[in-house]
Amino acid sequence: MNRDNSRANVSNQMNDIEKRHEKLKQRVVQAQTEKNLLNQIGQWEKDSIGKIQLAAKKVRTEIQQLIKESNTQINNSLNKISNELHSKKRTNKYTDRDMENLNNLLKTCGEYVKQQNELNLVKKDIVSSDLIKIEKTLVAAQQANPPPTRGKQFPSSHTQRLFSPRTSRYSLPPEIGFISDRQTERNASDLPMPPRSNPPPQTRRRVTDVAPISQTNSDPYQSIYFNAHPTMNKQILQLFESIGKLAPMDKNGPMSGDCDYQTTQMETFLAQTFQFRNVAGEYIVHGVKSFQLGRAPYLLDPNMIIKFPGNGRTSFAMTVQEIIDWQRSYKVYADEDAIGISKTFLRRALQGLTKSGAEAFAMKFVVRISQCPILMEFDAHLIQRELKHDWPHRIKLVSVTGIDFAGRIHDINDITTYVANWPDVYEIDPRTGFPFVYNGRDFRIKAKAPRAQLLEQQLLADLMRMARLRLYACDKEGIQVVVETGIGLGVFAGRHIGIDARVRALSARAIRQVLEEDGAIFENIVAIVFALPIFANDLREGRRDDVYQAFVDEFDRSKYKGCVPVLIADQDMHRLTVWIAMSGYRVSELNPADSHGVFGEYWQNRGPAVEEKLALTTVGLLVQHHLINPHVLDMDHYHLVSFKTT
Repeated sequence: MNRDNSRANVSNQMNDIEKRHEKLKQRVVQAQTEKNLLNQIGQWEKDSIGKIQLAAKKVRTEIQQLIKESNTQINNSLNKISNELHSKKRTNKYTDRDMENLNNLLKTCGEYVKQQNELNLVKKDIVSSDLIKIEKTLVAAQQANPPPTRGKQFPSSHTQRLFSPRTSRYSLPPEIGFISDRQTERNASDLPMPPRSNPPPQTRRRVTDVAPISQTNSDPYQSIYFNAHPTMNKQILQLFESIGKLAPMDKNGPMSGDCDYQTTQMETFLAQTFQFRNVAGEYIVHGVKSFQLGRAPYLLDPNMIIKFPGNGRTSFAMTVQEIIDWQRSYKVYADEDAIGISKTFLRRALQGLTKSGAEAFAMKFVVRISQCPILMEFDAHLIQRELKHDWPHRIKLVSVTGIDFAGRIHDINDITTYVANWPDVYEIDPRTGFPFVYNGRDFRIKAKAPRAQLLEQQLLADLMRMARLRLYACDKEGIQVVVETGIGLGVFAGRHIGIDARVRALSARAIRQVLEEDGAIFENIVAIVFALPIFANDLREGRRDDVYQAFVDEFDRSKYKGCVPVLIADQDMHRLTVWIAMSGYRVSELNPADSHGVFGEYWQNRGPAVEEKLALTTVGLLVQHHLINPHVLDMDHYHLVSFKTT
């Protein structure tokens, strides 16, 4: 009986398999998979071609408009030159000034032609293998006699999803209008709202009440934040997380070289708008050309609309009145306890008249701050701004001087103050007893010189003093989010004398300690963001040896106890600052300035450092240069402060 039941059971299973087999055959015959997928591919192909054609049509129209406007400017300039030449030759009356004006007209016309010839297209590369792919389920191979398992369940199949690489990341808000091929995924509703008001100091948690929290993001570039507590700083945490979604910095863009195009662009803008011209044979400091404006902003119609870089369809628009207001916001904060600091000294220093040694050294304890909108990112992408956009008014530029270990005569006191064995490191001039000066500027290291020995306690004390002053200035100026970068931590950190790693570590420690000590008394500052780009050449003996790593190590290993949240990001300082301003916060950006005290200093020299790049990418020349903004030399805008405790 059991045998018959068993036989019947097997027979039923066989019948069931036959039925399932027939159904599967029918499904195969009736399947429309190929037809459906091919139809989808055809529709996708048609839609994609349509989008490409639409994009091409749009750019084609823009090019035609740009060329038309450019040709109009060129023809107007040529006609003006022709008329002037005809008039002067007809009357036979022309002076050296007439010749200079004609040469300037020719130069301006030549710049128009050069700009037209240098127009270029930024095309997004299309990799065919990444455009469309198949998402499929792969069936695991079945063994005829699978081995026994002990309590583990192995699924008969697994899913493998095939996606193209992440091609679109959070870029800056659509309102900004960057000229870029980066896509924007962010909606206005996603923006973290700024705090309506900051809690009064007495309601903030004390330093000892804060447990350290850090979090590393999972986005395409490195960043890490500390003490952004969800319960206390939900809005700041949202801001930090949104920053992690920004497109990575283009570190090899057009501004990684000599910036010739961007320099000419700024010169042309200033010439066309304010009749900028260099003064032949005159220099502010050695190698820095002097200049003058034929039309200062305060002489223009306040309602006049000015566009950078020109009157093309894509530009950063601003009014003359806005520029005047930004100029009026200029302030100087200086540590009155520093040797040599006075308002008279500051007025002289800000004209580039500091002397080598003690006066240059004193500039470390001076902070210049003003409203200063950003015109371009560091990859030279122009920011399109309409007058209705108010985010530029929330950005302030903080210009400060760092410590310079490059070994130059103007900053000799940096060497003699912080390097204990400097007479053993540098070639000494027997006439002065100080380092010998080559080429009018540079010191030379002795053959087989020992490693420099830092006076670390003195260096740390002054770095903390500098950090405390600039954070104080930011807080007094109503800044909510402070964007910092490494000051003097690149070529000026003293790698050639073996001290750069310690200088970076001490710089990170200095601001970390100041934040822990002063964070609870800030009235406005609610977050600190460090923009510290990582470059491939920042390696030593196969290990990371850069500013980013130095700051991460300091805040992590010390278990940062400050009540002000901190974000450290491998990101473009401009992109961070504009994003934070667009998110509704008052934000500052740090400008590593020179001890000569002149904003932008070598901005016309076609080989700029960060300070000069800031002059080419912001309105800094209009608001912080003493030859343009009269308030720079107005001592009523100077504030002397003391941090001595009684």
